[in-house]
Amino acid sequence: MPAAIFQNRRAVQMENEHLRVSVLAEGGHIAEIFDKQSGVNPLWVPPWPSIEHSAYDPARHFEYGEGAEAKLLAGIMGHNLCLDFFGGPSAEEAAAGLTVHGEASTVPYNIHEQPGVLELHAHFPLAQLDFRRRIELHGRSLRIVEAVENLAAWDRPIGWTQHVTLGPPFLAKGKTQLRASLTQSKVFEGELNADMHYKAAAEFLWPKVPLKTGGTADLSTFTDVPVSSEFTTHLADPQQPHAWFVAFNPEKQLAFGYIWKREEFPWLGMWQENFSRTQAPWSNRTLTLGLEFGASPMPESRRAMINRGKLFDTQVFRWLPARGRLHAEYCVTTQHSTAVPDSLTWPL
Repeated sequence: MPAAIFQNRRAVQMENEHLRVSVLAEGGHIAEIFDKQSGVNPLWVPPWPSIEHSAYDPARHFEYGEGAEAKLLAGIMGHNLCLDFFGGPSAEEAAAGLTVHGEASTVPYNIHEQPGVLELHAHFPLAQLDFRRRIELHGRSLRIVEAVENLAAWDRPIGWTQHVTLGPPFLAKGKTQLRASLTQSKVFEGELNADMHYKAAAEFLWPKVPLKTGGTADLSTFTDVPVSSEFTTHLADPQQPHAWFVAFNPEKQLAFGYIWKREEFPWLGMWQENFSRTQAPWSNRTLTLGLEFGASPMPESRRAMINRGKLFDTQVFRWLPARGRLHAEYCVTTQHSTAVPDSLTWPL
């Protein structure tokens, strides 16, 4: 059961001589992977006060905005899970109670702690899913195993994305570097807002993204422009059995990366919020980089996901059979270095 408080939230923590890991009891967010040598948590902690998702009341908590994302934003932190879709709900789904990215990041989790291990379980009543996650701490790495079970009697297409979000001080404009096993790429097809600099719907090869004004930007170094709002999606290298990314802060001399099985999660989305969004709770004060690996390339409704079907000849959702179960496994690792690593191998 929760025995710690992290950023005003009930949490369970485990640690060794290298890392401290904090997982929130509501939403199951991996809120902190604190590197003790550098004194840095690479994951994003929002600049607004965090509350339990169950405490959110749209009639009182105007500071979190409105609509289907407000309940999520009231308690979002670090690495959150998007299941069983990646993006916003339809109007009908929102009226039925679904939030942005589904129930996974707002429901309560039962968390059981053993030495070096956290076992999480949650039930998603609206989606009729059961979810389990096991987090193992090994030295400077985490091994994470997940399972989702379909309680319904029909096959269903699902989105399943690990919404990893980096934040300051690890994320630094013009300094934080990124390496990843990515190939074909595409800019979000719509206009996020007036601060979107990338050319909408442009297709390109990682890491050179086309700009609206001509030329390209290099995604391997985090932006140094004053204000921006961007989303690009990237296909993991089909020639490699594992996909990966590594982010590196040269001042902290800290590398932070994830590695996963490409057949389970073939896509990596890169979301950038750089002091752009004016509405609550963002209020032009948020710097983030989302590195969101999963089964779907774009944040979009379930209907749009199904209608898209494929991108770059690769499916954009996974099938979860009736009464069936799917598994996924990935690792998180930290490394102290004077230069950004050029690759990442399975650490455990």
